[in-house]
Amino acid sequence: MVGTANGSRTPVTPRQAFSVVNGGQDPGLRSGPGSIAGSDCGGMEFTREEVDALLNVKIRTKDKFNLKEKCEIMMDYIKKLRMCVKWFQDFEGELSFEHQKLKKLFESAENKSNEMERLMNAKEEELNSIVEELRTNYSVLQEQFWKQETEKLVAIESLMTEKNARMTAEKSQASLTEDLEKALRESSSSNQKILSLNDMYKRLQEYNTSLQQYNSKLQTELNQTSETLNKVEREKAAFMENLSNLRGYHESQQDQLVSTKVSLEESLKLKDALASEVGCLRGDLHQVREDRDRQLLLVEDLTTQVVQYKECTGKSAAELGNLTSRSIELEATCALQTDTIKRLQEQVDIAEKQLEISDLSSTETKAEYEEQKRVNSELQILLAEAESKVIEGEALRKKMHNTILELKGNIRVFCRVRPYLLDDDAENETKTVSFPTTTEAIGRGIEVVQHGQTHPFMFDKVFTPQSSQEEVFVEISQLVQSALDGYKVCVFAYGQTGSGKTHTMMGTPGSYDDKGIIPRSLEQIFEARQKLKDQGWKYEMQVSMLEIYNETIRDLLSSNKSCSTDSGNKQQYAIKHDPNGNTHVSDLTIVDVRSSKEVSFLLNRAAQSRSVGKTQMNEQSSRSHFVFTLRISGVNETMEQQVHGVLNLIDLAGSERLSKSGSTGDRLKETQAINKSLSSLSDVIFALAKKEEHIPFRNSKLTYLLQPCLGGDSKTLMVVNVSPAPSSVNESLCSLRFAARVNACEISIPRRQTSMRYLEPRLSYG
Repeated sequence: MVGTANGSRTPVTPRQAFSVVNGGQDPGLRSGPGSIAGSDCGGMEFTREEVDALLNVKIRTKDKFNLKEKCEIMMDYIKKLRMCVKWFQDFEGELSFEHQKLKKLFESAENKSNEMERLMNAKEEELNSIVEELRTNYSVLQEQFWKQETEKLVAIESLMTEKNARMTAEKSQASLTEDLEKALRESSSSNQKILSLNDMYKRLQEYNTSLQQYNSKLQTELNQTSETLNKVEREKAAFMENLSNLRGYHESQQDQLVSTKVSLEESLKLKDALASEVGCLRGDLHQVREDRDRQLLLVEDLTTQVVQYKECTGKSAAELGNLTSRSIELEATCALQTDTIKRLQEQVDIAEKQLEISDLSSTETKAEYEEQKRVNSELQILLAEAESKVIEGEALRKKMHNTILELKGNIRVFCRVRPYLLDDDAENETKTVSFPTTTEAIGRGIEVVQHGQTHPFMFDKVFTPQSSQEEVFVEISQLVQSALDGYKVCVFAYGQTGSGKTHTMMGTPGSYDDKGIIPRSLEQIFEARQKLKDQGWKYEMQVSMLEIYNETIRDLLSSNKSCSTDSGNKQQYAIKHDPNGNTHVSDLTIVDVRSSKEVSFLLNRAAQSRSVGKTQMNEQSSRSHFVFTLRISGVNETMEQQVHGVLNLIDLAGSERLSKSGSTGDRLKETQAINKSLSSLSDVIFALAKKEEHIPFRNSKLTYLLQPCLGGDSKTLMVVNVSPAPSSVNESLCSLRFAARVNACEISIPRRQTSMRYLEPRLSYG
């Protein structure tokens, strides 16, 4: 929205911006370029009165709980705002064109002025040189005149000539003096023109700045619509589908790549084995060939010896037979070795063929590996782009969703149903809580069955018993981030005793996955602070923790425990609200913190000091309202800007019936005080829903402490916790009906607390 409901700031209109440039004249508003086809606003024009009327429209319905009628009116109102924004965008385009035109004219005038100044400087230097020359000539002539005076009897004619020359030089000097004065006058007029042009350029810059600020406000507050939100959600679904397909294809390609690598390694191993085997076979073949050659030589020698023995006499026939038999044996051995050589040669040929096949297979496998590697890199690039688009779409969806809720001006309400416990006896009883699966109600609807009758409810978000702590915090994380941006943020848990409020806010001690909203919020804030440090932001954090026990405020961080526990020596803590909507509790301990570990230590210290007790409805029931406050002060010296944010995280005590809790004595007093403060909270909600003039915030310490969150300019979220046990159906219905009334309450639009550096003193807390 352009302005707030209380009228604390006045929007800068184009009519006012034109009056700055035109010296106070008001040319009137004009529509944007009429030649733009398909424009939502067509030829419609908006005057300042129409824009103010449109911004000050108050949505009223005959039935305050008719959400459908209210939604239709809001859609029509948003459509008008879109038409107005479109007209302002077209009008801004025309103004940008005129600004460019004026800028070009100014540049041409500035260039002419610079050229004129350069010519004037050159002329001035020329005139100065002439004057100096004339002065020199004058002195020379004067000396000659005195010489001629002494010699006038001798050179009277020469003296007259010199006198005439002197008169001519004086006339020339006079004319040059007049030219110099004229040039000086022209230079002064040029300087005046330059000053006027500089003044006009400054006014144009001021006008352009105001117009840009006005346009940025309009675009920030009114350019987010539900139609764009749906489009982004569809694109997100498409991106998620494409992302899943790409991931599946990527995984298959990864598996194929792994198998290819394995086969390549096996082929390389087989190649090495075959190469070594071929080498061995070649060595054996060479050895066999050498043996064969030796045998052949031996056979030849033996044959020669046989011939010699036959020729020679005196040799016996027995020796000849032995030699013959030995020759036959050697020939048989030679034939056997020849067969072995042929067989080994065949094995070598087969091994060489296998080696060639292995080389081809290895080359093909390597080419396939390179191709798969290239495809894998392309898929990784596509996957990264798809993931970035999904992240951007999700961020845009959350941003537009938060903007629409801010324009709506209502307190946001989340509903969380805790899982069944052993004490609930879920198997023997009928389920009374269900979740509709229609398109409109999925994730936002809850139904409670009582005596056969179904009671439906719709909230901003509904968490089923299967929802984890992380899923709950993801929906709240953007709200927590707003505290760093300079907003007041309040998140409080409401519900009956034993519905899981403390588990939602604090989580399970010592369990990382079951951490609650408070520790997760602190981790996110300190991580974001570290990231923003690179952008020049410096943050200071202050923490305070208190509980409201029996309508008495207790400081959970006080070092003097007797002051907060001893009933005879109670410390008086007064709640005060300043004009800026900030809440202060006097004498409350405030601790400067620098890390989430320091805050976790303080949380454990406060948890040990908090009042808890045992009732029939809960083994360890919180008997007080716990309020955690984190004050954030940020400074950016580069931007010369300060922000002041506050994060309030509240764990309310559970509502309970006296008949069920079985409380007596001190527990009875505690139950009565809790129910009284929650009843006062209900009275405040009823008064806000009926838009009554008087809101009873002062009826209890709890409602007075929450006054800026319920009736101010804070971003407020209520988490209503519900038990699914059939024995708690009455309390669940009461909690859900109260949450529905809270969701229908309209409060002021959240306002960011910023200031320029050194223009406003730093706020002090406590």
